[in-house]
Amino acid sequence: MLTIKGLNQFYGQSHTLWDLDMQVPKGQCTCLMGRNGVGKTTLLQCVMGLLHTQSGQIEYQGHNIASMAAEKRAPLGIGYVPQGRQIFPLLTVEENLRIGLPMRGDKAKQVPDFIFELFPVLKQMLARRGGDLSGGQQQQLAIGRALVINPKLLILDEPTEGIQPNVVAEIGDIIRRLNQEIGLTVLLVEQKLPFARKVADRFCILDRGRQVASGEMPSLDDALVKKYLTV
Repeated sequence: MLTIKGLNQFYGQSHTLWDLDMQVPKGQCTCLMGRNGVGKTTLLQCVMGLLHTQSGQIEYQGHNIASMAAEKRAPLGIGYVPQGRQIFPLLTVEENLRIGLPMRGDKAKQVPDFIFELFPVLKQMLARRGGDLSGGQQQQLAIGRALVINPKLLILDEPTEGIQPNVVAEIGDIIRRLNQEIGLTVLLVEQKLPFARKVADRFCILDRGRQVASGEMPSLDDALVKKYLTV
């Protein structure tokens, strides 16, 4: 589904991603892991076209999109939930959700019912402004907004950050449901190891902008956790 080949990225003179290779297999949930500052969010922003890449390829469904404009990537079927949610606080829940409709291939005019089946609280709060929701509700809104475009690949950057435990559990269940029941491919950045083990099929660990380990989630052993994930 998504293949990164030899990706390099710079912030000014700082080399942040180094010849990075990574694969996100179709129909699986892949968790991108690593300590703070190793390049996880940078990689996601490169995939979405929000950051310029110096060299390398970003192949989505067999096509190199590395030089494609950011606004053309969502219509390809890539849903993105950024770190910090970044909903529109002055728009209503319904208005936030409807923003994704023009990206759909079928040109639907209404928010799909399954969004409200996944997140019943959003249906109850359609007229409420996004900024008036709790952190957990805002995260559900951000995920719902990404799902409105009917993505084939869903990218989530730390969806459990600052969220109460009961909502974290709900989000985990929804990710597994989307992945297992409808075959949605998921790329997830997550710091919470128990959550990652619960929802992900595969892992990829970054350290100083390089991939240092990857594999099936059961192979993420204590030695790798101690070396690359513990603070």
